[in-house]
Amino acid sequence: MASSKLIRGYEVVIGLENHVQLSTVSKIFSGSSTAFGAEPNTQASPVDLALPGTLPVLNRGAVERAIRFGLAVGAKVAPLSIFARKNYFYPDLPKGYQISQFEIPVVQGGQVEFFVGDVKHSVKLTRAHLEEDAGKSLHEDYHGQSGIDLNRAGTPLLEIVSEPDMRSGAEACEYAKTLHALVMWLGICDGNMQEGSFRCDVNVSVRKPGAPYGTRREIKNLNSFRNLLQAVDYEVNWQIDEIEDGRSIQQATVLFNPDTGETRAMRSKEDSADYRYFPDPDLPPLVIAPEWVERVRREMPELPAVMAARFETVDGLPAYDAALMTQSLATARFYEAARDVCKAPKLVANWLQGEFSRRLNAEERSIETSPVPAQTLAALIGRIQDGSISNNAARQVFEALWTGEGQDVDALIEAKGLKQMSDTGELERILDEVLAANAKSVEEFRAGKDKAFNALVGQAMKASKGKANPAAVGELLRKKLEG
Repeated sequence: MASSKLIRGYEVVIGLENHVQLSTVSKIFSGSSTAFGAEPNTQASPVDLALPGTLPVLNRGAVERAIRFGLAVGAKVAPLSIFARKNYFYPDLPKGYQISQFEIPVVQGGQVEFFVGDVKHSVKLTRAHLEEDAGKSLHEDYHGQSGIDLNRAGTPLLEIVSEPDMRSGAEACEYAKTLHALVMWLGICDGNMQEGSFRCDVNVSVRKPGAPYGTRREIKNLNSFRNLLQAVDYEVNWQIDEIEDGRSIQQATVLFNPDTGETRAMRSKEDSADYRYFPDPDLPPLVIAPEWVERVRREMPELPAVMAARFETVDGLPAYDAALMTQSLATARFYEAARDVCKAPKLVANWLQGEFSRRLNAEERSIETSPVPAQTLAALIGRIQDGSISNNAARQVFEALWTGEGQDVDALIEAKGLKQMSDTGELERILDEVLAANAKSVEEFRAGKDKAFNALVGQAMKASKGKANPAAVGELLRKKLEG
């Protein structure tokens, strides 16, 4: 559900269009390579350039990836869809048109669910359609001129269009992160935002509560979630300032400058009529038989929502924790591997959300490159469970594991002298000394002051130099005081 939170008395209305580069090895209508980083114009065939006498042939792998996405979001996969020509003129579009889908897209409807904090949200999808990418204009190192690289021309894209269901930059950011994780989970996109594999266009407008939708401006080609959040927040406040100053918002395409944190208008925004869509005469309708859809369904991995539900019902995780454990397939696999060893789902989830996540983020690592493998984290958690070490000592061992001091949990505990004291005889001796030295606290406890008990526990922990098991100390101390 969309949030009703207002910003300066205005409701923000946001919808996203995400261009997802599909993970095929060849382009959508030709056999040219889609590999990134080749020398300019070495991967553009006559078909990509629409030279006379060439005909496009649809890439079956691109269609299968679209079907996979449609099934994952609960959408309708159209049994028949149409390719159209989207006509516009730009230097990096050698055909003068882009092959896309307009009236009948391959994926229709669907929804994406995500959390903002611990609040669950759902965004409906309008559609997802197949299309080809354009080339790229290069403006650096060309002595005041621009260069054109057509290697990207014809690269297969799935454009995913949401309904205007989001009401803040935070919601838009979490939606985009969830979509990004999903297309990687499904294996239909590598998710590399710096290489342009996952791009975000954000439509933003503001209105007074209950009023019709305001005029939207589209922020193009955002390539990081941080930029998305900053761009939306700036654009929202800019639009409100314009309205408050008595000016009207003009429909426009805008760019975000990450150096200044500002958006600026690039050109007036076109409507669909400006593109003069018509069915591409070189491509027959795309027919997807039910048997094809069912085969793709059988071959799909377990979906994040299904896995999260399993973690809730079988492992007993709260919904929020289960969602975080399924934010990526790598995270889910790591969680399952650690959980299977130590049999402590909640503790594993806590560590992955806490210290583990903090270190990954600080070093900008992915979980796949963690220096602490799942089995080692499970061994550490096991030592917390059996009372060998305290939580504080566990953090010290984790630090040593992370920085490469060793990978044997028990050896590190021994070397650092972190093993908790659980010997009853030794604890008895320490507690007897503490009780003898703190007669006033003993009297206060027996007079009903609970704080005195905590003070005595603290004294016992101090006397043991932090090595005593706090639970054992508390249990034995209470027996002595009440006896």
